[in-house]
Amino acid sequence: MRTLTALTAAALSAALAAPAMAIDAGAASAPKVTKDHHASQPSIVAIATGDESFSTLVTALQTAELVDALSGDGPFTVFAPTNDAFAAVGSDTLNALLQPENRDQLTSILTYHVVQGEYMAAGTAPGTYDLTTLQGDTVNVVVAADGSVMVDGASVIAADVDASNGVVHVIDSVIMPGQ
Repeated sequence: MRTLTALTAAALSAALAAPAMAIDAGAASAPKVTKDHHASQPSIVAIATGDESFSTLVTALQTAELVDALSGDGPFTVFAPTNDAFAAVGSDTLNALLQPENRDQLTSILTYHVVQGEYMAAGTAPGTYDLTTLQGDTVNVVVAADGSVMVDGASVIAADVDASNGVVHVIDSVIMPGQ
């Protein structure tokens, strides 16, 4: 794994201040973006805190002090690993990441799961898309002809969970920058 660099508060703030975007579901090539929010929906953080299968993600977001950032206006696309996905990382690794001295590394991993803009899977043309994460690297998203979606090798097991400040795609693995 490539050495992870620390995110500064200024870099995260700048990333979060970027313009709001969402995929035009009718795009035949690279996703197009338009503004579109759904104020009646719960926020990304409310979705995560309201579902026990994301309790490890919520703990990690709290430890990395990212809850407020992901409660903001967005929009954001979050590739949300389940508790089972975090368990596959291994308890020693996970416990180490949750230690205060590893907060920068945890923040880097978590912000690698977040893209500025609202990218819906439904209606997106089959193909390969590289999306820049808040961490700064790109994730590779592959939409198959059958509609299935992979993100850096992780399967999207529930797509297009609409939120007031973006969208959540549930994934079966924790994705790591540089891999």
